[in-house]
Amino acid sequence: MTEAGLSAEFDKWLQQGIDNGWCGPAVCYTHDGLPASDTEIESLGDGDEPCLHVIRLYQSNEQRNQVERDHSPSQWRKPR
Repeated sequence: MTEAGLSAEFDKWLQQGIDNGWCGPAVCYTHDGLPASDTEIESLGDGDEPCLHVIRLYQSNEQRNQVERDHSPSQWRKPR
């Protein structure tokens, strides 16, 4: 399958997740901020540490390799 074909399949897969309420749209933590509920933000302000799960989207295998090489949790939690 071509890169364009994979991208189209990924876009359909992501849209299905959004449509079914399983996830939100892809956003940039650096530029858009952390998508969190009022309760989670309040909890953070109170010193709690709620888990806010993030799924990193890669632009290429090279980028994936660079990120995962130095990010231990990406190595530990990677499905086998």
